Amino acid sequence: MTQTQLVQELAEKCDITKKVSQGLLAALSSTAISEVKKNGIFVLPGIGRLVRVDRKARMGRNPATGEAIKIAAKKVVKFRVAKAAKDAIVPPKKAKA
Repeated sequence: MTQTQLVQELAEKCDITKKVSQGLLAALSSTAISEVKKNGIFVLPGIGRLVRVDRKARMGRNPATGEAIKIAAKKVVKFRVAKAAKDAIVPPKKAKA
């Protein structure tokens, strides 16, 4: 789904204009970015959470030469899907008796 399609879908479902819908989407994304920067986490109830994670420095390999290289520590952002959303999209398998 593209951003334009999402804006249109929100406008139709919430009975608002596309301009208001686009503003809402922009406000949500800017709020998410600022919260992850400030607190390290942003939760979208029922959908998932954006989490800032610190990766440790590690040794890697250059795929072209096979030479060992050192990969520096860095911060990355991950999205963790909420259990409710995951189960709604891909139902859990039934355990055999």
